[in-house]
Amino acid sequence: MKKKALFCLCALLSALSLSADEIPQPSVEEQRRDILKYGTENEIAELIRTLRAENSDALDNEIMETAAGIKNGRILSGIFGFFADRTRGGLEERAVEVLEYWDEQVPEAVRGALEYLGQLRDTGAVDRIMTLIDEGDARYTNSAVRALGRVGAPLKDRDRNESDLIVEYLIAYFEDKFPGEDTSREIITALGNLENPGAVAFLNSIAGNSDERPARRMAAIQALSKIGDSEGLGAVLEALGSPDPNLRSTAVAALGPFSGREVDQAILEAFRDTYYRSRIGAAQAAAERKMEEAIPYLRYRAERDEVAAVRDEAIKALGAMDRNEAYQIIAVLFFERKNTDRVRVVAGEVLITNRAGEYAERFIAELDEARAKNQTALYNQFCRIIAQAETDKVEPLALRFFSTGSVVEKAYAIDMVYKNRLMGLIDQVRALAGEGGGSLSRKARDTLRRMGVSFDEGTT
Repeated sequence: MKKKALFCLCALLSALSLSADEIPQPSVEEQRRDILKYGTENEIAELIRTLRAENSDALDNEIMETAAGIKNGRILSGIFGFFADRTRGGLEERAVEVLEYWDEQVPEAVRGALEYLGQLRDTGAVDRIMTLIDEGDARYTNSAVRALGRVGAPLKDRDRNESDLIVEYLIAYFEDKFPGEDTSREIITALGNLENPGAVAFLNSIAGNSDERPARRMAAIQALSKIGDSEGLGAVLEALGSPDPNLRSTAVAALGPFSGREVDQAILEAFRDTYYRSRIGAAQAAAERKMEEAIPYLRYRAERDEVAAVRDEAIKALGAMDRNEAYQIIAVLFFERKNTDRVRVVAGEVLITNRAGEYAERFIAELDEARAKNQTALYNQFCRIIAQAETDKVEPLALRFFSTGSVVEKAYAIDMVYKNRLMGLIDQVRALAGEGGGSLSRKARDTLRRMGVSFDEGTT
């Protein structure tokens, strides 16, 4: 009798074990939804970090539902940041609600709401943001000022009256409240972001005042450059003669939006400045203006400047010219293997970003050469660059990476497929999507979804 009972018990346990094995396991997406419903603060925060890293919008609706009903400030801050990064709407009312009851929130949630509303440029939040500033909690003033500068920033068909209102409010706050140094600079920067000529006279009074703190003057010069109104040029040109090298270099970089022979000459002269930041500013200003006249200066700096950062900016500025003469210079810098890795990486990035179709095949040959010579760091950088190329000439490389590449190389191959709609390689992406729950398979599945391709059947 005991033997029979023991046999039955073993059989039952065996059956139970088989049943457990047959229970379907939840997918990654289902597990993530469960985290949003039932997870701890740490678990949800970690999920948000993962989704941000993947740049995935698969759970946006579920996340919005979570944000609507949750009071945990750390989680709310993460959600606002995740949506702000992608300028994704849907949380505006929740963000305004956080600001309305700011004294009941943790600081992270309030700052996250301000950042989100600023990124969304939600003009409907202007009054609420101003009220938050007026209520006087210094912890949020700088974040609120930044948000106003973004909310009122110029967009097509934007109501100019809203921008004028914000300009008047910020200037009045500056003049009446005597804010500290950090807040003063935030106000000046916000006025520049608004790009409203109504702020020029106020900014001139700071930029042209030799008794003002240099940091404020530099912020005002940068703001005048963003606005680009001719009435602000005088203060910028005046600062070029300052004995303060930081103020001088800021003024040089600010010249880009302005016009006239006097401005062109000032930029060319700045290439000779002994302070390296002035030479960087000259390269940036020349790039913004697409100054053909500056090409010889940029070539000299790209080839010979003693400061690597200046060489970088000179190469980038040559690319901004979008002229064959400039690209011939950049190509020499890239294909000359005796040049430093840094020069070659910057030059290669400019070539592939702007003229991938023309240079991709030769670039891939250099990538293979770096690998053959075990120049691992250089090879990895070249892989990163070519993965962003917009040309179907990368298809053979992508196929090779799918066939024999490392995990990182296969991830780059997925990027190439997505970037260039390489539908002939969809099966390779689909194969990776079915390899389990690792980061590579998640990336493959997410790419298929973004391309509108079914996991099993092809194009939907």
